[in-house]
Amino acid sequence: MLESKTKNMLALKSLIVWAAIVVLAILNGILREAVLTPMLGITAGLLLSGLLLSALIIAVSYLTLPWLDARRLAQLLAVGLGWVLLTLVFEFSFGLWQGKSWSVLLEAYTFKDGNIWPLVLLVTALAPYIAARLRARV
Repeated sequence: MLESKTKNMLALKSLIVWAAIVVLAILNGILREAVLTPMLGITAGLLLSGLLLSALIIAVSYLTLPWLDARRLAQLLAVGLGWVLLTLVFEFSFGLWQGKSWSVLLEAYTFKDGNIWPLVLLVTALAPYIAARLRARV
């Protein structure tokens, strides 16, 4: 019973942290479109935006890790993979709601024109583990 409650709390806290990451990702996208791409061009703008978002995700993971209280490797990886799954559901649902085709949606998962979105997803999956390593908790 207690372990189930602990898992539910970790899931709820992870969802809250993911929501904060989504807000930062949206702000990062606004920065990319309003400043980085016009100033640096598409390739450099996408690359810098991806690196910035990856750093933000690791920073959020680092700052929230004590609150999440995920200590075991399995928990850390479950949180990160949960964030990736939520991100994919959000991205595809929002894109389809906007009327985008599958080919347009899947183009974001290529390394075209400086796009590193697949690497950002990898960082997202590993961010709780990276944060735990930085905090010397694993």
